[in-house]
Order: sequence, then C-alpha cells, then structure tokens
Amino acid sequence: MSAAITWWGHATATIEVDGVRLLTDPVLTGRIGHLRRRRGPAPDVAARRADAVLISHLHADHLHLPSLALLPDDVPLIVPRGTARFLADAGRADLADRSVETRPGGETALDGVGVRAVPALHSGRRTPWSRYEAPALGYVIEGGRRVWFAGDTDLFPQMDALGPVDAALVPVGGWGPTLGPGHLDPARAAEAVRRVRASLAVPIHYGTFWPIGMERVRPGLFLGPEQAFAIHARIAAPDTTVCILTPGETLP
Repeated sequence: MSAAITWWGHATATIEVDGVRLLTDPVLTGRIGHLRRRRGPAPDVAARRADAVLISHLHADHLHLPSLALLPDDVPLIVPRGTARFLADAGRADLADRSVETRPGGETALDGVGVRAVPALHSGRRTPWSRYEAPALGYVIEGGRRVWFAGDTDLFPQMDALGPVDAALVPVGGWGPTLGPGHLDPARAAEAVRRVRASLAVPIHYGTFWPIGMERVRPGLFLGPEQAFAIHARIAAPDTTVCILTPGETLP
C-alpha cells in the first residue's frame, strides 16, 4: 500500500499509488502567458515520468499545451469530455488521439489502481468567451490509499460523498490579486477537507505563478495562503494533518 505525493507547484503534482504515477494538470515551464513562475524552478525531467496525466479542466494553467508537448508521446491523458475536440482544433491531434474522455462518475483502471472522475464547481470554458467547454472535474485515486485531487473548485453539495480519503490535494489560492467564483480560499479549503474527512491535506494552487509586479497588490493571496489554510484547518478539521510542501518536495 505504497503512496507518495510530489508537488511541483500550482496544481501540478505527481500522485503515486501502488506504483502507478499520475501527473496532475502539468505546467512544467517557467511561464504561462503573462504569468511567471515566482517560486521554485521549473520542474525537472523527473516530473515528466508518468503512467497517465489527469486534466481537471480547460483553463490554460491546468491544460497547458506547451507542457503536454514535453511529455512522452505514449502517456494517456484522462480529460473532461469535450477536451479532445479542443485539442484537435488547436492543432494537437496527437494529444486528442491519446485522450481518454470522462465525466463525473466515470472510472478508469491503471494496473489495479482506479481513477474516478468526481464533480468540481468551476468554469469549464477555455476562456470566458471561448466556444470550447468541458465539465471541470476532480479525481479520486483508489488503490491501497485513497487520494482526492480537487482540481479547481469551490464547495459543492456532493463533496461529503467523496470521503473519507487518506490525502487531499486542495486549492487554497490563485495566481492574481483576486479570487473569482469557483475557487476555494483558505477558510473554504479547510471546510472542504473537513467534508471529505481527509487524514492528510496538501495545499496546492497558490504561490507559484504571478504577474510581475502584482505582489504589491494584496500580497496575501501569493504569500501565505497555505499558512492561513493550516490555521483554519486546525479549527475546522482538527483530525486532518496539513502537510505544506515546497515545489519539488515529496510527501511519502
């Protein structure tokens, strides 16, 4: 019943359960458009080793085409239903061809480890004006350990049914001076881990990418949301151990 979590920054993590390596929402470069990586170096080649990739939704900081191009061309992509059409129209038929589309409740098996798509409350459009849309997802990995990767989400009614889990990777921030709808702040993230009855919680989706100069505007959303989450979790979910990782660090 081996398991390990390596956080590479933002929503990118390697979740290893029973020898199966799953890479979430890979962003493996130093920038996303106007955003720059402001904490830790870009992930090294070890991050590219995966048995499958889990994509939570179409936003460019989660479905990042330049990073997907860095991965071995035989790694399957588990993606929300509708993603393959976007990939094909974006000129990446190679990625579309190895996409396994799913929706909430859909299950995929990888060498005895189950990957179940679960709901997320977040916009599924590529951009606010895009014609491309697919449902935002989270994933529950089930083997010797149960791990919930929340993707990008706010609280939703079915969240209680996901637990209990051994570990939760839960977003606690963002990449700009405000958090729009469909996001968890530190307090709501603590409520999320309470609902799923997580033994361990790893905060993600914070303090990695930021527009240059914007740290002067509400810097608490870049520096410190993980600490605020830990404080809220001690009150809301006292049975959950919060594990704060630095980019590239592994939690066995």
